[in-house]
Amino acid sequence: MRRVFVSGKVQHVGYRDWIVRRAGELKLAGWVRNCTDGRVEILIAGDDEATDALVDAARQGPPRARVDNVEAHLADERLPKGFTKRFTA
Repeated sequence: MRRVFVSGKVQHVGYRDWIVRRAGELKLAGWVRNCTDGRVEILIAGDDEATDALVDAARQGPPRARVDNVEAHLADERLPKGFTKRFTA
């Protein structure tokens, strides 16, 4: 499982919805949410290859986004079911 923080122009550009769609295509579990500091946080659980693919996709983002930095760390949390969009934290 990985926790990913994405910075740049990633809020108010459809980034979270885009991540939810990509995660669904890759059959991953987890969630995505905006952070009050302007970043987007993503928790990803699933197959290593699919997880890597979502982290790589996060570096690009949807057309209106501008990704400046992606930080991915190993996470040890309760495994979520499905992939959801959460409220800002």
